[in-house]
Amino acid sequence: MEVKGKIVAALPLQTGQGRNGEWKKQDYVLEYNLDSQYPKKMMFNLWGDKIEQYQIKEGQLLKIDFDIDCREFNGRWFNDIRAWRIEPLQSETVAPATTVMPNTPPVFESAPLAAEDSDLPF
Repeated sequence: MEVKGKIVAALPLQTGQGRNGEWKKQDYVLEYNLDSQYPKKMMFNLWGDKIEQYQIKEGQLLKIDFDIDCREFNGRWFNDIRAWRIEPLQSETVAPATTVMPNTPPVFESAPLAAEDSDLPF
């Protein structure tokens, strides 16, 4: 799957020791649908060497290719959104947020009517 958006948060690096050795993981929050009145956010993660490879910073505009998976741990289920390719975007590639204009009625300009030109009875 693919999504384009802006990084709004880079969460702290997590490390640990597993049966296959040391691991590291970092989560990021991406805001997408930037042209919508209500942009959406999703959290995705990078594992291992990909953290240093992409060096993601807050404010970057990116295209993220990712997989969604689900796993069970101690009787609870968790979704996992794991990025596998990241490409930087130029600012014009992602549509900017829309500007909401105030509700003002349209103004039509016309020449004023003289009293004798009007057929109205009042």
